[in-house]
Amino acid sequence: MEFNIAVMGGDGIGPEVTDQGVRALEAVGRAFGHTFNLSYGDIGGISIDKHGIPFTDDIRAMSGDNDAVLFGAVGGPKWDDPNAAVRPEQGLLDIRSHMGVFANIRPVKVYPWLADASPLKADVLEGVDMVVVRELTGGLYYAEPRGRRQTPGGIIAEDTMRYTEGEIERVLRVGFELARGRRRKLTSVDKANVLECSRLWRAVATRLGEEYPDVDLEHAYVDACAMQLISSPSRFDVIVAENTFGDILTDEASVLAASLGMLPSASLAQVPVEGQPSVGMYEPIHGTAPDIAGRGIANPVGSILSMAMMLRYSLGLTEEAAAVERAVEVTLQNGARTADISSGAATVSTVEMGDAIVGAIGGA
Repeated sequence: MEFNIAVMGGDGIGPEVTDQGVRALEAVGRAFGHTFNLSYGDIGGISIDKHGIPFTDDIRAMSGDNDAVLFGAVGGPKWDDPNAAVRPEQGLLDIRSHMGVFANIRPVKVYPWLADASPLKADVLEGVDMVVVRELTGGLYYAEPRGRRQTPGGIIAEDTMRYTEGEIERVLRVGFELARGRRRKLTSVDKANVLECSRLWRAVATRLGEEYPDVDLEHAYVDACAMQLISSPSRFDVIVAENTFGDILTDEASVLAASLGMLPSASLAQVPVEGQPSVGMYEPIHGTAPDIAGRGIANPVGSILSMAMMLRYSLGLTEEAAAVERAVEVTLQNGARTADISSGAATVSTVEMGDAIVGAIGGA
């Protein structure tokens, strides 16, 4: 089969880890007889440097003309001036909005061979295997009004949280459908004791729960959920949260998996249904990590596992996705460790980790 993939490495370690995701994708092509036509584009800070803006018309067209987008990360100290007219992160928000990818699926799995790399006790991590679904195109990151303005009393900064019933329903439905294919438990996260958006969120979740009587629905305040993620993480199966809450909770959950570098994500434009590929963008959840950019030590596992999610959700290649995931497991079981997950053991470089996973795919 033949597929068209857009590759946007972005800034910092983004291109380094995305390169390894591409190498693993090419290994899948060789092993299973597929052809992946790759097109490359700049987004974020590198696009500002070249074109003056973080999201160009070429990138807009590329994101719609391909079967999926494999993405790295954007941003860095070079573009951190709070008074700048354009910022790299706007490119990421723009492409998400343009593609309509409203559901960000972030699996969090603890590999037994990495339990000693987490600051948490091994018995707390036992059995942790969850998915966090983050709403991606609404809430504080998108709604207006927003900005800063001078007043006689000083500068005022404002951001707006806004959700429609439809936006909430579609992302919660993604969570319910995923839960049906897992352990049939869904935790809907809100702050309904304070926020009006959260009260609507809870009402919609309760109504949808009646359509899914086979799924055990629970509601959790975001602060309680944050505590339970660390104290008793194995109790969670599928978590659904609005944009800001989901962003924070999944970074916290990376502690369970030993490192942000381990966690992939899929951003989808529709409820995932087996046999119906969705438009999607795939990226590790970590940022640009400017402190290690260019040193060849970044962990590419999150990018490679994001590519595996791309195979499953956008290309309909479930067997191939499973082969990549097995290759990652075999590589970790065999002791390959980048610096972020080493626990004092000998480490491998970004490319060497990629080499090991590519080799394991070839033998899958």
